[in-house]
Amino acid sequence: MVDITVRGEAEARYPAERAIVTLAAAVEAADKQQAYDQAASAQLAVTAQLTELADRDAVLDWSSDQVSISTYRPWRDNGERGNPVHVARVQIVAEFSDFNRLGGFIDYWAGRDGIEISGIVWDVLERNRRVYEADLRKDAVDDAVSRAQTYADALRRGRVVPTRIADAGLSDGGGGPRPYALKMESAVADGSGGLQLTPEPVLIHMAVDAGFAAE
Repeated sequence: MVDITVRGEAEARYPAERAIVTLAAAVEAADKQQAYDQAASAQLAVTAQLTELADRDAVLDWSSDQVSISTYRPWRDNGERGNPVHVARVQIVAEFSDFNRLGGFIDYWAGRDGIEISGIVWDVLERNRRVYEADLRKDAVDDAVSRAQTYADALRRGRVVPTRIADAGLSDGGGGPRPYALKMESAVADGSGGLQLTPEPVLIHMAVDAGFAAE
C-alpha cells in the first residue's frame, strides 16, 4: 500500500459584476471645527448622490462609517514649525453594479475640492461567487485525483482510493483558503474627457489537499 498526498487546483476568470469604490471627504483648515464642517458637508453631497443612484439600481449598497480628525504642524522654509493644520476625513465606500454610471460618478467627484478617490476593486456578485466556487471545487478535486493517479501509475500501482480531503491549508494546521486577489480597474479618458472603465476579469482560485491510497 502506498500513501499519496497531492494538492488539486482550479481557477477561472469571470467578468466583473460589481465595483467597490473607496473615497473620502478630506478637508484641511486652520480651524478644527471648520475642517470638520466642510468634510461633513462634502460627505453629505456624495452620499446624497449615492442614494439617488441606489434608487436607480446603479448602486447596490454604500456606507460611510469612518471619521478621523488629526492635527499636524507643517515645516516652514526657515526650518521652523508652522501653525497647526487640522485634517478631517470621512470615508465612503460604495458598491456599483452600473459601470457607466460609476465612470460618471468618478468623473464628477474627481474634479471637486475636498474629495479623494482611493481606488476601485472589482468582483463578482456574492451569490454568483458561491456558484463559481462550487464548480471550481469540483474541478480541483478532479485535478487532485488526476495528479494522484499519475503518481500511482509511475509506481506501477493500481487505481487510487481517496482517504481524506480538505481545503488547502487545513490539513496541515494552516489557515483557510487563500485570499482572492481582486483586480484593480483599467481606466482611460475618452475624447470628451469622460472616464471609461474597463475592468479586468476576476480571477477565482480554489485548491484542495487530498490523500489517496494505492495498492
